[in-house]
Amino acid sequence: MNLKPILSIQDLSVTYPDNNGGLHALEKLSFEVHPREFVCFLGPSGSGKTTFLRVLAGILAPTSGSVSFTPHHKPRVGMVFQQANLMPWRTVMENIMLPLELNGQVDSKAQNKAQEMIHLVGLDGFEDSLPRDLSGGMAQRVAIARALIHDPDLLLLDEPFASLDALTRERMWTELSRIWQAKQKTVIMVTHSINESLFLADRVMVLTQRPGKIKMDVEVDLPRPRTDDMRYTSHFGKLAKKLRSAIE
Repeated sequence: MNLKPILSIQDLSVTYPDNNGGLHALEKLSFEVHPREFVCFLGPSGSGKTTFLRVLAGILAPTSGSVSFTPHHKPRVGMVFQQANLMPWRTVMENIMLPLELNGQVDSKAQNKAQEMIHLVGLDGFEDSLPRDLSGGMAQRVAIARALIHDPDLLLLDEPFASLDALTRERMWTELSRIWQAKQKTVIMVTHSINESLFLADRVMVLTQRPGKIKMDVEVDLPRPRTDDMRYTSHFGKLAKKLRSAIE
């Protein structure tokens, strides 16, 4: 890519203090992410994937190394977790509007923005529904819309479909790919799923067991928009085999 990177990571390490010399979660990660790039981090449990997202979100400070954004300002970050974490007493519209309300925006412009997000994630007609009336996939669409409504510079996804059944999860891959095509946000996602990472990402980075280090950085040269049929091609299979060998 010719664009300047939006995110630069240099020798990033995280150690959690304990009584045994510290728990080393991440060790000397260095890489760059460019604007509108979709990057997946793939690795086994305990490889530091969620720790890394917490650093990017500003929730956790690295033990050493640096995280820098371009331009040099505190970026707007949206985050989607494994669970949708919707407020059960708020409707779909009200849950999506929450970030704007927290910033003091409660006017018709905010409502129009929320309606735009509802249309983007395919939930027209469910504006007044409560979370108890939504399927798991629908709830995660609300969470994605809520994360996008304040137009973040960076969207962080922490295994957002891990709690869904296999068929719903695969449908959500298509939905997320469509949403990314529409909004063209810079995305960093962590996952355990090789197929999920290949279907969604421009690049897949494989992390080692703890402490997490970058073992492999693979460009996913599949055309967009992605379709289900691509998952059954020989090239998809070769990429999957390459990632699987790196994890094992």
